[in-house]
Amino acid sequence: MKIVVDAMGGDNAPEEIVKGAVLSLEKANDFSVVLTGDEQKIRACLADCKYDAARVEVVHCTEIITNDDAPTVAIRQKKDSSLVVALKMLKEEEDVQGLVSAGSTGAVLTGALLRVGRIRGITRPAVCPALPTAKGGKVLLIDAGANAECKAVNLAHFAIMGTAYAKVSGVKDPRVGLVTNGTEEHKGDPLHQEAHELLKTLPGIRFVGNIEGRDIMSGDVDVAVCDGFSGNIALKTTEGTASAVMKIIKANILSSLRAKIGYALFMKKAFEKIKKTMDYSQYGGAVLLGIEKVIVKSHGSSKAASICASVLQAREAAANGLIKDIKELLAGVDLEGIGAEQ
Repeated sequence: MKIVVDAMGGDNAPEEIVKGAVLSLEKANDFSVVLTGDEQKIRACLADCKYDAARVEVVHCTEIITNDDAPTVAIRQKKDSSLVVALKMLKEEEDVQGLVSAGSTGAVLTGALLRVGRIRGITRPAVCPALPTAKGGKVLLIDAGANAECKAVNLAHFAIMGTAYAKVSGVKDPRVGLVTNGTEEHKGDPLHQEAHELLKTLPGIRFVGNIEGRDIMSGDVDVAVCDGFSGNIALKTTEGTASAVMKIIKANILSSLRAKIGYALFMKKAFEKIKKTMDYSQYGGAVLLGIEKVIVKSHGSSKAASICASVLQAREAAANGLIKDIKELLAGVDLEGIGAEQ
């Protein structure tokens, strides 16, 4: 298996992207990586790394898609960009089973649809990051930004894809919750009320009911389904809250000599564990579900550790048959009539 990595995408490209891709090779020995981008710059980064040359391929590209580019225009016009070339390889080469990019989110989403294509029957692809929970596991948040406006059938498809992804990640019977403004069945606007009724009868899905925003990271659900607008706000709020809490804790530890001594003697290990748990780089990127092959969108500011986790994430999803499982779950659900006009 090969995982293609957009080496020029992201704030820290290509140095951290290349380091992360090479680091992933040390964690598993059943795959290789393909780095797309400026070969001279990539080779210069590789010169500082120790790696098995037989497991690293470099494909030279002359263009880069930036966050300032209009996604659709860039995908169509910058055909020799590191992202478009990576997408082309993913689409056309059978042994290339996954793609990782920390580049423009809009370009990755647009390119995935235009160059790779969505799974037949899925109305809209969705962004699905993993978040830590209070019980030590993780919860999949779907959608986290790809679809600002949704219909009930879209949320049903998110539940199907999230369930399949949770299963290939090791959860035997994933619990699915619908994020709305109350746990009662009648809560929410007409969209969420309709989605609730649909999810209750959806075969192959263990729907546990409505959940509120505060329940997303409780550990009581494995998949949290929401529209992309709400999901993106939930994701960014979670990231901001975690960062703020850590800053408050640090400020209070440094506020007095007694606090510093107490931290050093009794609390240091505990806070280090908390920091590690809340570190997004431990969880890789967000998987773009609903596309014909595995695509992982890493955070734009990702460094080597996060890119490494993203590559391994793509490898695991591909090796465990994520796309096949989504198709099998979808085949057992009759949503064609509902989704025909979506």
